Amino acid sequence: QVQLVESGGGLVQAGGSLRLSCAASGRTFSNYKMGWFRQAPGKEREFVAAIKRTGSNTYYADSVKGRFTITRDNAKNTVYLQMNSLKPEDTAVYYCAADRSISVSLRVKSYEYDYWGQGTQVTVSS
Repeated sequence: QVQLVESGGGLVQAGGSLRLSCAASGRTFSNYKMGWFRQAPGKEREFVAAIKRTGSNTYYADSVKGRFTITRDNAKNTVYLQMNSLKPEDTAVYYCAADRSISVSLRVKSYEYDYWGQGTQVTVSS
């Protein structure tokens, strides 16, 4: 299995930027499609972005499209989420997740992911 550790969260003003990192250890990182999810208080966990094993394709939730960018560095076993033009409604705990399936498609449901990090808090003040 793979272990995931997120970092980079914090407090930022609306309009600001943050970059989240998710470091993986264990199994071969490049074998996994990766995703970012978030969960705000009292809400269900929601999909944010996903990236294929080589980084060749990405997919975003409509709410973050054009503002967030997911990338990965397989040599560093790390996936990133660059978040720009942050809004108060982006406030949540952000989780990275690994999908070990052989399917070529990117997944958007949390139950389709096999491994999860512990999360990192992002708070956007107005």
